Amino acid sequence: MAKLENTETIYVRLLDEAVDVWRPVTAETLDGGRYRIISENTDPDDEKWEFETGDVVHCVEKELMDGTKSVSRLVAVSKG
Repeated sequence: MAKLENTETIYVRLLDEAVDVWRPVTAETLDGGRYRIISENTDPDDEKWEFETGDVVHCVEKELMDGTKSVSRLVAVSKG
């Protein structure tokens, strides 16, 4: 899938999980570290996203585990 212009992959925390789990989603890049989530949650009965499609969120860089290594990712931390 081609990356749309002015979009970024950000990570949204999944709720109701025993450990921290992050879902990569596509978001429209706004200003000031803000993004509008444009991905759809295709399985809302199984995955409870902390933020929903259409929400404008503030993101920060955070170290997340990718397999056995730590990688820096943009994660949604608040609405805004």
